[in-house]
Amino acid sequence: MLRLALFASGNGSNAQRIIEYFAENPAIEVSILLCNKPDAHVLTRAALLKIPSIVFNRATFYETDDIPELLKTNRIDYLILAGFLWLIPHNILALYPGKIINIHPALLPKHGGKGMYGIKVHQSVISAGDSESGITIHSVDANYDEGSIIFQAKCPVSPNETPESLAGKVHTLEYRYFAEVIEKFVTRDT
Repeated sequence: MLRLALFASGNGSNAQRIIEYFAENPAIEVSILLCNKPDAHVLTRAALLKIPSIVFNRATFYETDDIPELLKTNRIDYLILAGFLWLIPHNILALYPGKIINIHPALLPKHGGKGMYGIKVHQSVISAGDSESGITIHSVDANYDEGSIIFQAKCPVSPNETPESLAGKVHTLEYRYFAEVIEKFVTRDT
């Protein structure tokens, strides 16, 4: 069985959908949720879905091997970032080369990089006058939003679009595709 670890920082709607998607899958399971914010709603979602969670701080993540050891102990095969905003440190990248996946709420390489998350991304898309936006599911490397693109889905940006209305369109794409793309990616060699 392939074991996934979810990393999340916020509300956790994508994390919940991923957990629910794999709940009855005999070949893939979400084994653990890791979170860097002790008050994040994703922790409540994970608890309700009976997924164990670990909360860690910046020092633990960047200055120790505690998280890599935890991942090894839990026999984790792939890491999935679902609303996790910190850059992944080298000790974790080395342990999971090509096995860390993230989702970005725009069509990379546009509107990505440090500080480009949430509503800021949608504001950037609208300010640029782009006619379309969407999601990018990509592998994770040592830089923000620069890993190779695995999948993209698009939606139109209407002339009267607001960041909030665009966020709704993008969330619909995230919920529709993220878990399915994860499944295809982690089983591509089987």
